[in-house]
Amino acid sequence: MDARFTAEQDEIRRAVRELLRRRCGPEESRRAVDTPAGYDPALWTALAEQLGLPGLALPERYGGVGCSVTELALACEETGRVLAPTPLLATAVLVAPLVLALGTEKQRADLLPRMASGTLTATLAAPPGAALGLTGDNRTEWAGGGRAGGVQARRSGGTGGGAVATAETGRRRPQERPRPPGWRLYGEVDQVLDGHSADLLLVAAHAGGFARSRTLLFLVSGDAPGLVRTRQRALDATRPQARVQLRDVEAELLGDDDGADVLGALARTGDAAATVLACEAVGAADRVLEMTVEHVKQREQFGRPVGSFQAVKHRLADVYVQLQAARSAACFAAWATVHDERRVGGLALAQALEALRTAAAEGIQLHGGIGFTWEHEAQRYFKRATADELLFGPAHRLRAHAADASRLFERAEVSV
Repeated sequence: MDARFTAEQDEIRRAVRELLRRRCGPEESRRAVDTPAGYDPALWTALAEQLGLPGLALPERYGGVGCSVTELALACEETGRVLAPTPLLATAVLVAPLVLALGTEKQRADLLPRMASGTLTATLAAPPGAALGLTGDNRTEWAGGGRAGGVQARRSGGTGGGAVATAETGRRRPQERPRPPGWRLYGEVDQVLDGHSADLLLVAAHAGGFARSRTLLFLVSGDAPGLVRTRQRALDATRPQARVQLRDVEAELLGDDDGADVLGALARTGDAAATVLACEAVGAADRVLEMTVEHVKQREQFGRPVGSFQAVKHRLADVYVQLQAARSAACFAAWATVHDERRVGGLALAQALEALRTAAAEGIQLHGGIGFTWEHEAQRYFKRATADELLFGPAHRLRAHAADASRLFERAEVSV
């Protein structure tokens, strides 16, 4: 294994960092999250047209750049540094791989080029931690397999609509009209990333009842009749969330086989998403540590810089060591996603989220009183760490699931 970055990877990182430095400073980011969309469309267009970021990990035949998840994760380390509010995570990391893996050739040819160009934004309407298999086995009732909750899917067709008068009573009864075959969805999903603004929703729904219980994925247009989307107040404003309600909404099945391994595809996508999120968290932790070091060099106490005190040096050194460990784990996970069968994204994400939480907490403390204020940047990084744990799973659950999946404790018992 060669751990060095290639010249192409270094250039991708440099180009993304330079564009974000010019277009996504703290003030621009704050203004963007307060807009109805929750992000700056001009910045999103620049990332798509100038750098091809949404299509970085998509094949060239679908309008992508032809790179892998590794390059996308390294680019997202730069977006994490500045907490850039974009629909990149939902569109390119969650939805595009599922369409590529499960969609028909017609669906791929229609959707993926538009996602790669940035003209079509999309999101996955499903509980992130449960559906992606990050904190447990995703073969549970999160998609509505029980008697209540989640989203239910049923086949449409048959008759309906209009009204005619009956000969016996003279009263009007519904006129039976044939409906085209398809699917209808009903239910509700909370905490959908960019759910209020995405042009396309990929909805995970339960179908088949108890006799043929299965989870399927459906494509739903953002302006479909019966679709109600409400933006929710999120702890991390740079990751807008929404409640999505489906009231007998027409949907298109992703793929042409309702027996496809949807849960397996979701789990594989979850591992890649965890890798990207880990790199994002590493970038954010690196930036907050950088801000803290700059501050303690300038701030004086008792006639000398705060950073000259040994206790402060020790605290920052501990953060640095934890950050480098998280970076190594994230880089290995990015490499393993492409070259190895082992799924280590969840472990890398656990390490990175802990590093970000520690770096942000120390940053707030060492900035003193200003670190707690709304105007300072340190609190935004702490919110990112906390919000990601709420969305994708706390570190201890990510590690516990990885241990269960590898049967670690079972092997330990046998060896003893």
